[in-house]
Amino acid sequence: MASPPRRQRVESSVRLLPPLYQHCDTADLVVLISDMLGELVVLNDQIPLSTGGLTRFHSRAPPTISIPDYLSRLTLHSTLQPSILLSMVYYIDILSTLYPTFTISSLTVHRFLITAATVASKGLCDSFLTNGYYARVGGVSLMELNLLELEFLTRVGWRIVPRGEVLGEYYRSLVGRMGGRFGIDEKAVGGREFVGEIAGQLMAGEIIPQPQSQLAARSEIVPLAATVDPQDDTQPRENEQKVQGGGE
Repeated sequence: MASPPRRQRVESSVRLLPPLYQHCDTADLVVLISDMLGELVVLNDQIPLSTGGLTRFHSRAPPTISIPDYLSRLTLHSTLQPSILLSMVYYIDILSTLYPTFTISSLTVHRFLITAATVASKGLCDSFLTNGYYARVGGVSLMELNLLELEFLTRVGWRIVPRGEVLGEYYRSLVGRMGGRFGIDEKAVGGREFVGEIAGQLMAGEIIPQPQSQLAARSEIVPLAATVDPQDDTQPRENEQKVQGGGE
């Protein structure tokens, strides 16, 4: 008599991410953002481009480097933090609202990303790199990046610092749109289940809150990370892949 077939072990394919965007791996954020950008590009590329619809962010032809590879390149060589990456998503909404002619397409997405990375780094970080370095990483000329930065800042009225809770909403929205591929680990520190459990313990008197003065006395000041030396050997070389049609 044949033995019954073994049950195959089914493992969850959902990748759980931390509840707080500050704790999210930048590689995961690159996947989330790239997927969203790819969907926008497919949608907006179907809209016929007219002469009046051209902006400074338009390239002559779509760059050969893919969106995930380009965003990964920016993140790696410019050490973009989660707040920077999420601010770049926030900038899409604010720029398209205040400048309706602008849309994310295969002709604009790369120039937008290097511009947004440059602006967000300066707006949110105490230390940042030079425009010359960002231009080399992004594959555009220094003059072109300077013009793109000025155009962006003028269009958004120099409002480039989003609130932390806004970035948190964008983070959860990006995770939610991925369906069953990604999820939030609500039981981890900062998750809704974790916060609810702590609140319940506080109400039951199981946790006694400490005075603010004691909490402050125990906190440590985290030193700022050193600025990357533009002359360091870790910077990308001229023979590395660059964005074609990027205005060099």
